Amino acid sequence: MARRLPSQPPVLPGFSTIHVLGSGGFADVFLYEQNMPRRQVAVKVMLSEVVNDQVRQMFQAEANLMAQLSSHPSILTVYQASVSSDGRPYLVMELCSSSLSERYRRERIPVPEVLRIAVKIGSAIETAHRAGVLHRDIKPSNILLTAYGHPVLSDFGIASTLSEADSHESVGLSIPWSAPEVLMDETPGSIASEVWSFAATVYSLLAGRSPFEVPGESNKSADLISRINRARPQPIGRSDVPPSLERVLAQAMSRKRENRPASVLELVRELQSIETELGMPQTPIEVAMDDWALATISDLEDRTRIRGIGGAVPTSRGRRRRRSASVTYAPVGTLMRQTAGGQNSRQRGQSSGTSPIKRGRGMRALAWGLIVSAVLVIALGATATFVLIRANSDRIPLVTNIVATEGSGSIKFSWADPGL
Repeated sequence: MARRLPSQPPVLPGFSTIHVLGSGGFADVFLYEQNMPRRQVAVKVMLSEVVNDQVRQMFQAEANLMAQLSSHPSILTVYQASVSSDGRPYLVMELCSSSLSERYRRERIPVPEVLRIAVKIGSAIETAHRAGVLHRDIKPSNILLTAYGHPVLSDFGIASTLSEADSHESVGLSIPWSAPEVLMDETPGSIASEVWSFAATVYSLLAGRSPFEVPGESNKSADLISRINRARPQPIGRSDVPPSLERVLAQAMSRKRENRPASVLELVRELQSIETELGMPQTPIEVAMDDWALATISDLEDRTRIRGIGGAVPTSRGRRRRRSASVTYAPVGTLMRQTAGGQNSRQRGQSSGTSPIKRGRGMRALAWGLIVSAVLVIALGATATFVLIRANSDRIPLVTNIVATEGSGSIKFSWADPGL
């Protein structure tokens, strides 16, 4: 099927057209130069022939979603959105150098780099989920690289809120990275299907192909769908990929949703542990943390459930993956989780061998010592203040009411203390 020619770029006030960057099913992307502030930007423009009320609503939803999420360092920044003079909606976005869609097929990306990209993009997906948003099109071509080489997640064009995800609606599918339940129309999307797509994307960056693409065989849509439903991806085929990484990705692409990690964050934690296994520094997880960051261990799981726009909390699955108590995770910008032993994974700085009773007695003794010391300091301070005040007084003490008492051969004089 022949590729269509790009549409004519619209005339946008304050912007100058340079050239076309790419074309998609519903929009073209052009390189513009913004006049003030002067910078080059990517402008995504809807095709005039597909613009209708539904498409306008979808485009507006994408603009709003990306504006809400684009403060995240691994989500593409949107500068503004509007409608051109010829009626086509457009988005003005950060200009990125390239996507991973061509690179992963052209060259072997090092395992450390793939893990770093995966943790950062996984953080972006987790952030979207916490905002009640499903991306629904996670794949290598939607991971762009900024001018500084930082990966960012783009194209929320078919995204939906978690509260709307139960309604089955027709959406565009990227078959090689779509979960089996999505391909079978069992669901239009869920957190579990996003876990699957994310794992399939990481697999692709390592293998140089999608998980169910077989070199030398037919890889048409029907063939891919059949293999995805069997849920048996080919081995990655790289000696530098540890078996633990293959197992983690295969588990996340399980046909049964209950066998996958419960969230993208859980999968990212597994990738962090593989970084540690390989002797690499852990890539920090970039997930926004506010009041719930101070949550106690008892309510941590409840506070980190994904909430939809309507406020409903999805029910948790019965099966929970166990985690080794010996694995620790990067402290910067990350959420602490309980270990299998029931303690915080960083132990909050306490030794497991310390007796709670001894700690309590020691604290009480220390408290009483501090109280006694405080009373003594106050008393000494009051005495010193009184003496200084009396010493600095201008009044000269006078002796009055002198009483003389005659004794045997002597006279005794006595008087009241004048205040010396």
